[in-house]
Amino acid sequence: MIKILIADDHAVVREGIKRILTDQQFHRFGEAATAEEALSAIRNSEWDILILDLSIPVRGGLAVLEEVQSLAPKLRTIVYSMHPEDQFGLRVLRAGAVGYLAKERAPEELIQAIEKVRAGGLYVTETLAENLAAVLKSGDNLPLHHRLSGREYTVFEQIAKGQSVSQIADALCLSVKTVSTYRARILEKMGLTSNADLMRYALNQKLIA
Repeated sequence: MIKILIADDHAVVREGIKRILTDQQFHRFGEAATAEEALSAIRNSEWDILILDLSIPVRGGLAVLEEVQSLAPKLRTIVYSMHPEDQFGLRVLRAGAVGYLAKERAPEELIQAIEKVRAGGLYVTETLAENLAAVLKSGDNLPLHHRLSGREYTVFEQIAKGQSVSQIADALCLSVKTVSTYRARILEKMGLTSNADLMRYALNQKLIA
């Protein structure tokens, strides 16, 4: 029996994933609609695989990945996202995920991904593999947001979505001072000067809708 936790804020997506996997040898499912529900489920039960939406409210998938590393380091996480692999694949792998799959991919690929990570492997699509090769070849010539740590990127993403420092602090369970420190560090690393610059950058890089 494989115990799979599905963390996605859309009930129709969670149901769709269960239907895709029901015909396979996957028998126990858990569901979470928010980051807090996902983390609570991980604290209270043991799971083999986490299927995680990158845009799950309120904290976002990257923040969940960060906590999973300390809560359940053996948990195998596949990020299942609306964003294409070339935008976030590398970052989620760095954050501890063992697979990344865009939701536009065929259902059979999700089954393949689960089989691969269940066996201890890393699941990357051909698109993501090519992106990883390009990153290795490019050396330091990476987009500015790749300079950010996982937590810095989470704060950057929230700022780019128009969230205030206090709103981000509440969502991430941090102090306002800590979030302000992250903001200053982000601006310095990216060579930008304001929240408006961050928002423009995120839009140009297609990191937010």
